[in-house]
Amino acid sequence: MSLSTPPSVVPSSGSLPDSSSTGKRFEGRVALVTGASDKGIGGAIAERFAREGGSVVLLSRTEPQKLVKRLQKLDTSVLQVIGDVTRPDDLAKAMERCADEFGKLDILVNNAGVEKASQFDRFSEEEWRGLLDVNLNGAINMIRAALPVMQDQGGVIINITSALALGGCTGFSIYSASKAALIGLTQSLAMELAPRGIRVVAVAPGLVHTPMIHKYISRLSPESIKQIEASHPLGMGSPHDVASAVAFLASSDARWITGVTLPLGWAQQFPLPTSVFMP
Repeated sequence: MSLSTPPSVVPSSGSLPDSSSTGKRFEGRVALVTGASDKGIGGAIAERFAREGGSVVLLSRTEPQKLVKRLQKLDTSVLQVIGDVTRPDDLAKAMERCADEFGKLDILVNNAGVEKASQFDRFSEEEWRGLLDVNLNGAINMIRAALPVMQDQGGVIINITSALALGGCTGFSIYSASKAALIGLTQSLAMELAPRGIRVVAVAPGLVHTPMIHKYISRLSPESIKQIEASHPLGMGSPHDVASAVAFLASSDARWITGVTLPLGWAQQFPLPTSVFMP
């Protein structure tokens, strides 16, 4: 197995899984995905919803032009909104546009996130506060803006957290804290919103082939690669692996699932590498 390219058991970031068996299960539904990019997890999630008939709202700080072009070729509606999850005014305007365009919101995917690896005492205040502001506060801001528009009896909120929220790794103390907080938010908010028929769930991916991860992999030693392989018995995943799990949790097939975080590609019995990503 090589970390430079996805292992054979995992589709590459450029390939799509066969969704013919699921058909158009999101037809008539509207999904908003934050932080969607041309090659990352958010873009794959948006594309999965669109391919299965859903209308898609993309909210990001810059327009993912290649992603938008791909989505526009599909038989679905796409709304691109420029906005920052750390700015509540941006999100209020985004939800106003969503309501004007579609009249509702069925699915919210809190995907926007940033990361930085450093020893705990070397983080500047700006750096650690920035991680929390995007990864945690951004999700809270987005949920608060979306709830007035979200459909009762079938609405779904999906938080993209991380395996690092479930197991520690040197250098990721602040990142892990921000993602672990999302799990706590998922659990408590699921109970609070259940009377409205709104489900709240999360996924916690292990290492996924994205530009964010590739910048680290390019400088890893052979020993570090062995540590990662040992903690990912099925190999590293692709963005479309995450999208498949999110699509299931957003679908009616998961109507009896709420308040849980689904690990992807990794489980707690597999030890995470201890220091391979330290700068």
